[in-house]
Amino acid sequence: MTREDPPVSLRGHYALGHPVIGPRPLARTRSFTRRGGRMPHTHQRAWDQLSAQVVLEVPRAAGDASTVVDPSFRLDPEQVFGRCAPLVVEVGSGAGDALVAGALASPGRDFLALEVWRPGTGHALAKMAAATGGQALPNVRVVEVDAALALRTMLEPGTVEEVWTFFPDPWPKARHHKRRLVGPDFTDAVADLLRPGGRWRLATDWDDYARVMRDVVGAEPRLELESTDRFPLRPVTRFERRGTEAGRRITDLTYVRVD
Repeated sequence: MTREDPPVSLRGHYALGHPVIGPRPLARTRSFTRRGGRMPHTHQRAWDQLSAQVVLEVPRAAGDASTVVDPSFRLDPEQVFGRCAPLVVEVGSGAGDALVAGALASPGRDFLALEVWRPGTGHALAKMAAATGGQALPNVRVVEVDAALALRTMLEPGTVEEVWTFFPDPWPKARHHKRRLVGPDFTDAVADLLRPGGRWRLATDWDDYARVMRDVVGAEPRLELESTDRFPLRPVTRFERRGTEAGRRITDLTYVRVD
């Protein structure tokens, strides 16, 4: 067995020699549940038309089925987008509401989405096609990777203008709280990526998760709470509507890197 040719049993969310996961094959707690699935016809058609231009192929730690990016790989945004522009990274772009709206409203910024749910990316591409008459937005790219690991290795520290984390899975059952994305390790990774003055924008419709976010992110000395106002570019998503209809309060948090 070699690092270049891991057995099938070590694929998926297992990795060899990853600086975060460790030196041995190791299952780890994930903050997501699925990567594949069937798409509606319109989403599949958009995928077929646009994915070659929008969805980036990256080397993976354990073969094509893995969501773990090879830790030696560094993505060059200037090469990927063909220009030097402020970079926004959205973690968990889902169906692409914020991604497409943000890219349309801010053509001077580049948007990199990290998403493991392929049907969601298909939906995002369908929204993109509907907004552009079938064209790919030149300032949008999507990578199908586990963001919790990719943020630690895939981008150069101090190079990101903003990170967006809107409505991450709340994992509401107490026994599943360990699967929540926003924790100390993830916060440390985001703080590393942001340039001084860069911003991390979060939103959730679960009060206890909002408290955890404030506690965890507030404990990071490089990040300072700037605002609890709704981010103007964040559109109302189906998750927000469901939360509101269920009587849950929407919490927005914006943190700025202060050094």
